[in-house]
Amino acid sequence: MSRNKASVPGARAALDSFKYEVANEIGVPLKQGYNGDLTSAQNGSVGGYMVKKMIEAQERSMANSSSGL
Repeated sequence: MSRNKASVPGARAALDSFKYEVANEIGVPLKQGYNGDLTSAQNGSVGGYMVKKMIEAQERSMANSSSGL
């Protein structure tokens, strides 16, 4: 049973797409289905880079919304 659920309904597909985009950017050969052949470092780098990019996007969003105050 997976406890890894998106907080926003319908976000799962977008997050999956983002995951594969990030993996491609950093050269991790992530594929649909089984990825047990990848190291934990490879998988962790995908997750870490996803978080980094999401934080950067949120910071840009916050900077843009506060510049109009």
